[in-house]
Amino acid sequence: MRRRTLLLAAAASLSACVTHERPNEPGDACSMFENQDGWWRAVRRAERRWGAPPALQLAIIRQESGFDHNARPPRGRFLFFFPGRRASSAHGYAQALNETWEQYERARGDDGLDRNEFSDATDFVAWYCAGNRRELGIEFRDARSHYYAYHEGRGGYRRGSYRGNSTLQAAAGRVQNWYDVYSGQLDRCEGRLNSWWPF
Repeated sequence: MRRRTLLLAAAASLSACVTHERPNEPGDACSMFENQDGWWRAVRRAERRWGAPPALQLAIIRQESGFDHNARPPRGRFLFFFPGRRASSAHGYAQALNETWEQYERARGDDGLDRNEFSDATDFVAWYCAGNRRELGIEFRDARSHYYAYHEGRGGYRRGSYRGNSTLQAAAGRVQNWYDVYSGQLDRCEGRLNSWWPF
């Protein structure tokens, strides 16, 4: 009996793991979630906790890391040859900075969260966007403005530091476009996903 209980617990633990594989079709939210059920549960839990919709979470993560769990900024060069420091401490799916990630852990009351885990990273994005809405009045459907605040920080957003930065404006435009596309896709398949992967 004990052996059976241990086997069942191990199976449940394995089934709860979220894969680190990058999606084959990052432009198709339905396909992504149908093939990675742990991701669907993760974005829905984050939405329930913070209010930010799955499409917004996905759009920001796609821009930040391309769904690469181990993404980091490139290293600079020291003496033109040796690898130098990275431009920032950004890391993981959400490219969260050390200081901001620590703020998130304090908000969650859990210092064991992992930027390499999709479930923690997408919850972080939803938490940050909820703060944008609360402190800056940005509606969730305004993915462009959320990305400005995400990239520049809320202080930078208030100062308008994104103005005149054509590279950042292009990135924010992509985030808005992906949000719009993902929202339309999920309108069509959300019921099916909920029936397949209840949470």
